[in-house]
Amino acid sequence: MAQYGALHGYSFLSDLFPTCQNILLTLVHPQAHPKFGTILASSSYDGRVLIWRATPTSSASNAPSTFQKVFESTLHTASVNLLSWAPHECGCLLACASSDGSISVLEFQDGSWGHVILNGAHGLGVNSVSWAPSARPGSLVSANPEKGAMRRFVSGGSDCLLKIWDWSPEAKTYLPTLTLPGHTDWVRDVSWSPTILSKSYIASASQDKTVRIWTSDPSNPADWKSVTLNFEAVTWRVSWSLSGNVLAVSGGDNKVSLWKESLAGVWDCVKWIEE
Repeated sequence: MAQYGALHGYSFLSDLFPTCQNILLTLVHPQAHPKFGTILASSSYDGRVLIWRATPTSSASNAPSTFQKVFESTLHTASVNLLSWAPHECGCLLACASSDGSISVLEFQDGSWGHVILNGAHGLGVNSVSWAPSARPGSLVSANPEKGAMRRFVSGGSDCLLKIWDWSPEAKTYLPTLTLPGHTDWVRDVSWSPTILSKSYIASASQDKTVRIWTSDPSNPADWKSVTLNFEAVTWRVSWSLSGNVLAVSGGDNKVSLWKESLAGVWDCVKWIEE
């Protein structure tokens, strides 16, 4: 179990929360933005999602902070595989990907937790979710940038597909606006680049031993093109640097590689890290 968790990028919380059983913490945005306090989210193989808040200790004490459970979600009927906090401009939002095929989005507002459940998001199970930046690409250099935070995320599933979801104020839920096919096996992970300078970038890691890097230009946001990176082993996780221009890829061969786009638009491997 511990080896499986480490391979998928999970960290078990038995030391931090000794009273909890079968709890795992995903390493993709497990902590909310500091503006909401010291809040941590954990997910479990039993389908639960727990929200924890740090309990301050006396400044004179050297004891570490303890965490107290403040909310428990039981919306899912199978393992919750990954959690992702939204950019803080969108609010206190947590997306949860589950093997039951659904995605839930928890939101803390007006002193209580609410939720939206997206049933049948991926028929064979949802493995990953990742939020888009709150601002649209090119907004920093636009003469007329759009106002308001954009609520948008991408999901990857065991149906070999990526789906992009947008918040609909009219329907008061997230609607699938785009489906991105291309992988030939389970999509294990997705990661939306935080950059908002020019294009949008999404990376996806798959059981088919490839990583796809999807790009979209602001002039035609519905048109996503992909470049395929081939590997010798299954790829498990993808993660962007804070600036959004370097992509890290981890795989079943215990190797991590770093990739960067050249001026010609070609993705080159700039570093291999081996165990």
